[in-house]
Amino acid sequence: MKEQLMEILGDLRPDVDFENEKQLITDGVLDSFDVVSMVGALNDEFDIEIGVADLVPDNFNSVDSIIALIERLQDE
Repeated sequence: MKEQLMEILGDLRPDVDFENEKQLITDGVLDSFDVVSMVGALNDEFDIEIGVADLVPDNFNSVDSIIALIERLQDE
């Protein structure tokens, strides 16, 4: 799962070190357009539905938080 996520993120923003960045939203590394693109790719890749209620900064601030979101949605 992490490899797939890293590929999506790398395609989205190849200039960002996603392994070490822990404040992607808080620090403005990703903007709203990046998040919208990422949500679409995550929905398709992992067969999940990220809803409006899930669009909070804490869910997208780091690779670990994105993985936690994916896992939670897959379990629902």
